[in-house]
Amino acid sequence: MANGKAGTTSEKGSRATPPKPARPAAEAPAPARRFETLSGIPVKALYTEGDLPPDAEAAIGRPGQFPYTRGLHPEMYRTRLWTMRQFAGFGTAEHTNQRFHYLLAQGMTGLSTAFDMPTLMGYDPDHPMALGEVGREGVAISSLEDMEILFRGIPLDQVTTSMTINAPAIVLLAMYVAVAEKQGIPPEKLGGTVQADMLKEFIAQKEWICPPRPSVKICVDMIEWCAEHMPKWNSISISGYHIREAGANAVQELAFTIADGIGYVEECVKRGMDVDDFAPRLSFFWDVHNDFFEEIAKFRAGRRIWAMLMKDRFHAKNPRSWQLRTHAQTAGVSLTAQQPLNNVARVALQGLAAVLGGTQSLHTNSMDETLALPTEEAATVALRTQQILAYESGVTATPDPLGGSYFVEALTSKVEEEALRYIRRIDEMGGIIAAVERGYPQKEIADSAYKFQRQVESEERIIVGVNRFVSEEEVAIPVLKIDPEIERRQIERIQAVRARRDPAAYARTIEALRDACMSSKNLVPYVLDAVRAYATLGEVSDVLREAYGVYREPAVF
Repeated sequence: MANGKAGTTSEKGSRATPPKPARPAAEAPAPARRFETLSGIPVKALYTEGDLPPDAEAAIGRPGQFPYTRGLHPEMYRTRLWTMRQFAGFGTAEHTNQRFHYLLAQGMTGLSTAFDMPTLMGYDPDHPMALGEVGREGVAISSLEDMEILFRGIPLDQVTTSMTINAPAIVLLAMYVAVAEKQGIPPEKLGGTVQADMLKEFIAQKEWICPPRPSVKICVDMIEWCAEHMPKWNSISISGYHIREAGANAVQELAFTIADGIGYVEECVKRGMDVDDFAPRLSFFWDVHNDFFEEIAKFRAGRRIWAMLMKDRFHAKNPRSWQLRTHAQTAGVSLTAQQPLNNVARVALQGLAAVLGGTQSLHTNSMDETLALPTEEAATVALRTQQILAYESGVTATPDPLGGSYFVEALTSKVEEEALRYIRRIDEMGGIIAAVERGYPQKEIADSAYKFQRQVESEERIIVGVNRFVSEEEVAIPVLKIDPEIERRQIERIQAVRARRDPAAYARTIEALRDACMSSKNLVPYVLDAVRAYATLGEVSDVLREAYGVYREPAVF
């Protein structure tokens, strides 16, 4: 098989004709193609009516009708476009507040907040574990004062806010509610999402505080509290994105994410909650990779699987409980540091797949994200990509324009079939929490990542600018640089907050939280009281560490 390198004619051939000059590597022949999706599903040369599912009319349905294969709403984007979000967060709360205002002025319709690593791990900026990381990957939020600055000048009842935070999600949720209170806005008027999905942390992203079972208990606390007090808020975003970024293929991303969703629903039901009281506010978060048609099929199959599960397995009666509502983000893992301008094309292709797949919300990555946090210019190009899709492409004129395509419907059914096979295997293990404790999804993802990397190295998978069409010339683009001085200023701020707060109120609320952790009580009210008293993120997280222990992942081979 050809290896993509330049070659010469044989000695015998060279006697008859002069040897041809070696071709540049960019023109060398690719290995023999294997026609299959990124998940390894074979793709035929031709699809016909015979490839449709047996009961095609019922399985495909109509937009806005069970099982929602073709979309959640009858007219989809004809009446309401998806929410356009741009992930933003860097430096201090002041820096990110400025970026929020800039993006809102450019036409962004929803805020999406990235937090730095100390915040994600539940550490204050003056903790030794935070050294060198403050404000680097996202915004540093350590206390209610930071949160007040982050949303300064932004009326929280007029925007929706997504917060990508997991292990300390309960703390950031409480801070957001407290900031809204200071604006005179009650919780029931707040719209948005807190990611909070800890199961996918143990599967893929590896950012945690407590072991799996108490972590899931805290997630259920948030779901329960939000169902009662924040009816417009998505209390959890069940996230396939990080599963995919860790190396899963599309089928695994779909299967493990749906299995996570099943796990949360089961835990809520065990607590005595009625499924229809909380299921309408569960949301999902998908990665959108390069395999255009497989990604569209994944969205469509996911809606169908979830609708069937909620109706038949959990006996939900409210149609809104059957609906898998989706935020999507283009695949950061697909972006390349080589020839970074190529990433604009990748993001446009992936964004189009998300729209044709029927997403309700979309973030498009910036071309420079493999090099640094996005510059304003790169973030604007990413947002403009969504706006071009919405207003210039014509794809919003009719719901699910690829519905009924023999290929798309066959691929949707195959993705569904393969995902359900994984879900049945997880059920046999005793559910997703038990499967995670055994390391099952973690090992499957590791195997998938290894297989993909081998395919790239052998050039079975072509990555433009990386293993084919390589350019020796480096393309320099502007990158965002974080001032190291930010860390010092953030440390000074958190120390000033501790010095100014009412020590009696702080001590009282922290002790109440500590007592609540030793019971089965819902922790949200106790965390809310603590952050109102300006307990810091790290101090609240330390209470959780003391109560539930610090998790160390076992090795799985």
